[in-house]
Amino acid sequence: MRLVGETNIPELKLLKRGKVRDIYIVDDKNLLIVATDRISAFDYVLHNLIPYKGYVLTGISVYWFKKIPFKNHFLTDEPPDFLSEESKNLILKRSMVVKKTDVLSVECIVRGHLAGSALREYKKTGTAYGTKLPEGLKDYAKLPEPLFTPTTKEETGHDRPINFEELINIVGRETAEFLKETSLKLFNLGYEELFKKGIILSDTKFEFGIDEDGNPIIIDEIFTPDSSRYVDLEMWKQGRVYDMDKEFVREYLMNSGWDRESPPPPLPNEIVDTSAKRYLEIYERVTGKSANFN
Repeated sequence: MRLVGETNIPELKLLKRGKVRDIYIVDDKNLLIVATDRISAFDYVLHNLIPYKGYVLTGISVYWFKKIPFKNHFLTDEPPDFLSEESKNLILKRSMVVKKTDVLSVECIVRGHLAGSALREYKKTGTAYGTKLPEGLKDYAKLPEPLFTPTTKEETGHDRPINFEELINIVGRETAEFLKETSLKLFNLGYEELFKKGIILSDTKFEFGIDEDGNPIIIDEIFTPDSSRYVDLEMWKQGRVYDMDKEFVREYLMNSGWDRESPPPPLPNEIVDTSAKRYLEIYERVTGKSANFN
């Protein structure tokens, strides 16, 4: 198993290195997205690499992009034919060729359970992103209905929560309504599918871009353990929470004494190992496939 922290594909021009993905230009209409084993938290890229993470993110995204009845940017998970064998081996099972789009500078978050920042707000004010909620809800309680809580998409610094009117100001009313409607439909589809597999989709993030025909389509990743909170259903029924996503890493950092302003501390080996196991576990439970990436 080869850890990949950064890629260099000499046959292609690098467009961007994101927090986790390296993006290359294939041609005028297509991009190659490579998921590395980098991990980010609280808008910082951490020092450590998580074994198998790039494979898991790509495998789960491909599974869903092929499955959902919504237009998206996915074309193939096969590396371009003209790449060298060395380049193909580097990116195999961790890359996708996708349609190039004009990326919308917002993130569309849907929350079905009370967790994360929504839970912290609720404990202080009884609301979640401005929506009044019933009293007495416990951690990770199911919400009366899913909440659409968009944010800005910042290149640097922290994303900022926005309300629907602000979303309209950024993308226009028609597109804003499409983003909200599609995000909620997609969340409900994923929630029902995963519930059958013994998994609760607590919340998730979608991103959209405008395709060559001027239509918004789903891009980036979908229902991965980086973009979603996954909780084991049976343990949730017992009042316990077993996270199968990077919340495990977030919680470690929040309890480590790190001030979230200075560079983050390295993760201990046991945190890295446990994270890798949870990524592999959620891959197998979501896709029904063995996580055989060696």
